[in-house]
Amino acid sequence: MKYFKTQFKIIPNNEINTDILSALLGEIDYESFEITDNGINAYIQVPLYNETKLLEVINNFPQENVNISFANETMPDKDWNEEWEKNFFQPIVVDHQCTIYSTKHSDVARTQYNIIINPKLAFGTGTHQTTRLLIKEILDHDLSKKSLLDMGCGTSVLAILASMKEADPITAIDIDEWCIENSKENFLLNGIHNINVFQGDASSLKGLESFDLIIANINRNILLRDMDMYVSVMHKNSIIWMSGFYTQDINILTPKAQELGLTIIYQKSLENWAVIKFIKN
Repeated sequence: MKYFKTQFKIIPNNEINTDILSALLGEIDYESFEITDNGINAYIQVPLYNETKLLEVINNFPQENVNISFANETMPDKDWNEEWEKNFFQPIVVDHQCTIYSTKHSDVARTQYNIIINPKLAFGTGTHQTTRLLIKEILDHDLSKKSLLDMGCGTSVLAILASMKEADPITAIDIDEWCIENSKENFLLNGIHNINVFQGDASSLKGLESFDLIIANINRNILLRDMDMYVSVMHKNSIIWMSGFYTQDINILTPKAQELGLTIIYQKSLENWAVIKFIKN
């Protein structure tokens, strides 16, 4: 899947303006962000890019006297493991229990759960706040013999950890073909054999058996659009963790979940990113 990197120059460039712009871009399908000296870089799948919506975000920016300009760069549709690992991806330890690293890392401190991830793209390695939030949820829960769905699986790091915690069976789904191939490679690296991974969106859930646990780490708009499909594969007392959105989006997602028969158990956040745990009534 090809990505655009949109380079935004913000004047004045400060934390408030970058946070607001990132949140607004997340609503129009941008997936990942990085701070730069001039503003932010934001990444979006090429088929999802909509310049009309982007101009609306800029022209209706809610802060006064802010100037925003942008330029797009098409990211190469290739395996860029070496560049990512060399410059960005370092071993990650979560709660002293889970270590995520690549085959190119040596002398990595081992923990209870050690996951090898060789990412094809710079997303889904455990560095993002929402991935860390969900790793902590998995670590804190008993998953033994529970069926699990990882929706928007990316590298399948969450599904792999769930398998190590004895969830079974596990289904992992992503719309990106790169993610599917990368997931399969990561399963082999970790000796995982009980995850069924395939390419698709929420419509792929039609006809599937219900799950005890669902992880949906996707942006707010897709969660709102597809939440009814997630609920359709939940039985009474099924749990769903939703993440991939900002804390200010909680009040938008929760009413929709309640309409569909879900009850909020709790919400947590990390650096303004959120996770919500729901149960089906």
